[in-house]
Amino acid sequence: MSEKAVFAGRDGRFVASELARGPWDPEAQHGGAPAALLMRAFESLDGAESLAMARVTYEFVRPVPLGELEVHAFVARPGKRVQLLEGSILAPGEVEVVRARALRIAAADSAEVSTEEPSVPPGPEHGEPNALAPPHGLPMFAPDAIEIRFVAGSFGGGPSTAWFRLRHPIVAGEAPSPLQRLAAAGDFGNGISAALSWDEFVFINPDLTLYIERPPVGEWICLQAETRLAAEGIGTAESVLFDERGRVGRATQALLVRRRRAATRDGPRRPARPRG
Repeated sequence: MSEKAVFAGRDGRFVASELARGPWDPEAQHGGAPAALLMRAFESLDGAESLAMARVTYEFVRPVPLGELEVHAFVARPGKRVQLLEGSILAPGEVEVVRARALRIAAADSAEVSTEEPSVPPGPEHGEPNALAPPHGLPMFAPDAIEIRFVAGSFGGGPSTAWFRLRHPIVAGEAPSPLQRLAAAGDFGNGISAALSWDEFVFINPDLTLYIERPPVGEWICLQAETRLAAEGIGTAESVLFDERGRVGRATQALLVRRRRAATRDGPRRPARPRG
């Protein structure tokens, strides 16, 4: 893993590099980058000795800019069996751009319970490299910070299955934790299972929820993803999450679906930004 990182720590804050850039706006981050950064903040909170991260919900209330950010996290409700965590990311001017809530829960006493495990998709060694060219011609979170290998489907082809592996650390000088790897990959469900043309539509997720059945093992995270568009309703993307040993959880996203604006004489307009 290269020493170049998605974020660098500076004076108690974090500076997002170009590796954090997303597909919709060249000045804004992919959701996986701040999701991993907030996961790191939640993991650093005291009181997790006998508890496991069970659920994290992120709300991307505004586009997350490249550059300097503040990250805050705290235990909102302590407890021996269940804890509620809250966190946020602030842009310059103390503008909140991401807020999140997480649950830490005592591990299940499940010695007498047997759950049938779904088959693990073909491994990353069987995958095809990501073939989608970055839309801005600039470094991006994918494929520059995170590697993608498809084992079923492709970008823009409907339901797909792909493996993800970080090429660079989330924070400079630190090896990403298993949960940070999961958060970085978990936001790609709507992208890899797109049911609409990337050229004609945007399908931005203003939220992401990760349900974590167990911490993943190893570098690779797999998403088995499907996007659904309800008639006269909204779009959602759902992904089953795997490591190379088996299922580790599920990710869900609501989607803001809009046609792209028409091109102008100066080139294509940026897609509409989601509002918090």
